[in-house]
Amino acid sequence: MAGLTAAFNRHSTMLQISPLVITLTLFLVGPVIVIIVLSLWKFDGFMTLSDVWTLRNYERIFTRSLTVSNYLQTGKMLIITLGVTFVLGFTLAYFLVFDLVTLRTKMLLFLLCVVPFWTSAVVRTVAWIPFLGKEGIINKAVMGLGLADQPLQFLLFSEFAVLLSYIQIFTLFMMAPLFNVMARINRDLIEAARDNGANSLQILMNIILPLCKPGIAIGSIFVIALVASDYTAIRILGGSQVGTVAASMANQIYSVQYSPAAATAMILLLVVLLLVGGIMRVVDVRRQL
Repeated sequence: MAGLTAAFNRHSTMLQISPLVITLTLFLVGPVIVIIVLSLWKFDGFMTLSDVWTLRNYERIFTRSLTVSNYLQTGKMLIITLGVTFVLGFTLAYFLVFDLVTLRTKMLLFLLCVVPFWTSAVVRTVAWIPFLGKEGIINKAVMGLGLADQPLQFLLFSEFAVLLSYIQIFTLFMMAPLFNVMARINRDLIEAARDNGANSLQILMNIILPLCKPGIAIGSIFVIALVASDYTAIRILGGSQVGTVAASMANQIYSVQYSPAAATAMILLLVVLLLVGGIMRVVDVRRQL
């Protein structure tokens, strides 16, 4: 019995982490390995040949002009979404933390921001169609006020519609970590800065923003991963006017081009990991939290 107890104590750490290791292996590492293997299979234009190994699927990605266009479009939409969600998320978090006094009011308004996420993202995306369509609420209001003689064409099935959906859906993913970090800021620092003559802008730039770096980093990681992998909003609100890497990969899957789609997925995963790694290098989230 003593020997069994000693053996358990020696391997207790391994036993404690084994469920996590097994879960990550089955649901993270395993699928990635399968995608890598599939991306190396040959695709002859009609079917995938599992017994022929090639790098041709990756070569096509770097030699097609459409790929460059898709990545530029994805990068453009990512930068716009990051910028707007940061401004909105930071403003909302600042209002909840510093402008409201009672904790009950803060939590109530924060929960109101979360309520839309009790529904599916597809439902929230489709809900924009009655507002943005040619016969939608916005066009009727614009024409009713005499601001336009015909419906605005750019509202639906356009890049604008997709960006609007992204901003509405992803702002909370930026706001939540910022709210969490701002709530931990010691108010004595702000009062000390005011006592030394600092104005509101100086306090914002020299105290609040630097202390919010972990929240900005976490929110940016969320937005990058979500925008890079989304194709639902592209398909519903973008029509055929918007082409991104994720949409291209989805089209390849629908066309049973599994090997090119797997190669596209691996390149996209690598790009996202590089972006996330760059953010983690600039901001040490674990140390600052």
